[in-house]
Amino acid sequence: MTKPPPRILSIAGSDSSGGAGIQADIKTIAMLGGYAMTAITTVTAQNTVGVQAIAPMSGEVVAQQIASCIEDIGVDAIKIGMLHDADIITHVADALTGVKAPIVLDPVMIATSGAALIDPQAIAIMREQLFPLATLVTPNLPELAHLLERNLTDSSQMAQAAEELAHMTGAAVLAKGGHTSDARIIDILYQPGEDARAVQFDHHRINTPHTHGTGCTLSAAIATLLGHGQPLEHAVRLGRNFVRAAIEHAPGFGAGNGPLGHHAVRRLD
Repeated sequence: MTKPPPRILSIAGSDSSGGAGIQADIKTIAMLGGYAMTAITTVTAQNTVGVQAIAPMSGEVVAQQIASCIEDIGVDAIKIGMLHDADIITHVADALTGVKAPIVLDPVMIATSGAALIDPQAIAIMREQLFPLATLVTPNLPELAHLLERNLTDSSQMAQAAEELAHMTGAAVLAKGGHTSDARIIDILYQPGEDARAVQFDHHRINTPHTHGTGCTLSAAIATLLGHGQPLEHAVRLGRNFVRAAIEHAPGFGAGNGPLGHHAVRRLD
């Protein structure tokens, strides 16, 4: 009997251009052999050069989408992306309390284009209500700096900040180093607990502007791999490989930061 695909729920915003958000998550989940479900938090008008409009859903509607999926289909892993405001964050936290599935939280705050994607007052609520529910949090350097309210510039500062955030929240933290000044891309996974440990992943920088949706893709990939039963460290390693391959196969669309080539990824090793 064929094993059914892992059921992956993406709670995130819609990107009209298809490069990030729910659209990137669905592509990633499908390419990695998962069954994609969605709870749309926000509708955006955006493309490779910027975000032109944002229309958030009500928190109640977001929570109803989550309940509709979990109560009928069930869920094996959850990815959380753009949440926008305190109302949505509070409803998502309530909807996920008691859910027995790994949760990967990508604390989306700023788009690749530089546009703000979350109400500043909502950041503290996210940290207090959602981070304790998360299995893994995946901030990039600017997001990590926002969360800890300090300036961060290099991988050594990033490593210390990842450890601090992990101990504050109890969640594992994957600090993403694409925004550092280091010569290579260095990501650091810190897992708190009795056997606390940090693992460093790195690879060469790919010289391309086509990186729209990398954070969304990575968090969705890790969630899908966790849904397949992979241990966290291996899920991170394979997820990074998926993102790197998708960047290398980017189709080159748009005048700005173009989308990744999710469809062209064939191998993760």
